[in-house]
Amino acid sequence: MRLFLIGIIITSLLGAGAYVIKLQRDNGILKANAIKLESAIGEQKALIENQQKDFKEILEANQKMNELVGVLKQDLENLDKRFNKKNRDVGKLAIAKTESIERITNGASALATRCIEIASGAELTEEEKNATKKSEINSECPSIANPKYVPY
Repeated sequence: MRLFLIGIIITSLLGAGAYVIKLQRDNGILKANAIKLESAIGEQKALIENQQKDFKEILEANQKMNELVGVLKQDLENLDKRFNKKNRDVGKLAIAKTESIERITNGASALATRCIEIASGAELTEEEKNATKKSEINSECPSIANPKYVPY
């Protein structure tokens, strides 16, 4: 009976020791997992901050683009008013005054081409930036081509 009790005590001690060793191993694994989790949380926060920054930049770019589209629409409306003034028949005018219409059309086409370049991101020239007189401006899109021009 004594041997039986000693056997039970030794077995209990060995079992308790094995359990403590297992708990220590599990504790080490949990600590490593906690460190990885904290690192992942930090990376996620940085990613979220970058996404928020990118989102703000996209909104700002979208707002600038919408403003430019509004300005271009206004310029188009003004051009349409000039073109269709007094029920003009451009075909009849072109036959009657071929050279004049060709000169006017070519000049306006060059100005319109420059408007497209500016709207696509081209830099303004010094002449365009400093134009203040009606004779100096790009009459096809003065609002984007000539920022200092104030219509009178």
